[in-house]
Amino acid sequence: MFYQGFLLFCSLLLLVNFAQAEDDYLRVKVADPYLEMQTGAGSGYPVYYVVERGDWVQILKRKTEWFKVRTERGMEGWVRREQMEQTLTPAGTLLELPDVAEGDFVRRRWEMGISTGDFSGATIISAWSGYGFTRNLSVELSASHVLGSYSSSIMGNIALLAHPFPEWRFSPYFSLGTGVIKTTPKTSLVQTRDRINNNTHVGVGLRVYLAKRFIMRLDYKNLVIFSSQDDNQEINVWQIGFAAFY
Repeated sequence: MFYQGFLLFCSLLLLVNFAQAEDDYLRVKVADPYLEMQTGAGSGYPVYYVVERGDWVQILKRKTEWFKVRTERGMEGWVRREQMEQTLTPAGTLLELPDVAEGDFVRRRWEMGISTGDFSGATIISAWSGYGFTRNLSVELSASHVLGSYSSSIMGNIALLAHPFPEWRFSPYFSLGTGVIKTTPKTSLVQTRDRINNNTHVGVGLRVYLAKRFIMRLDYKNLVIFSSQDDNQEINVWQIGFAAFY
């Protein structure tokens, strides 16, 4: 039942993300006599359009100290940070711009990291890479090595992550995934064979923005390993890790 609820939650996030895609762009009002729009993100590009005082523009994206904006007439161009800081929000206050790295954290697409933790009493070491195809949903590939007293395992997983509050510095997320685990027993007392089983998991976690392009991640998963003898194994996995985003 929890799995169905999670999928419904992700579907609703995706629908809301697409329905409000246009509203995600912040609108600001020109307060200076004019706002100069250049053809590219750099001082070497010429000014090709001027927005007059009182007109509104949408902020589309950022590249270091330059912002791509769109006017109400559909004209698009790049504006210096110094000019953008003199614009007004819909509330009538001056626009406050975060540092480059913190702003990139909100708009991050790629993420790569490593983590370690507890796998039902064994040590687990993981590496992952993720891609955010919307602000609220991302997909993640991970590879893990589990080091136990009586066996070791190699595990590969793919997961869908839902981020209800991607703009928060302490940003929670939920995950649902599946994968394969190969277990190799260490004992030599009896003849044993490697086991390959499918697995699935649900989980929750917390991303914490640290500085520049680095985050810390706390993660919990409830993992179910499926057995051919219908003797499924349920495991709690706790991990802490660090990642870089792009």
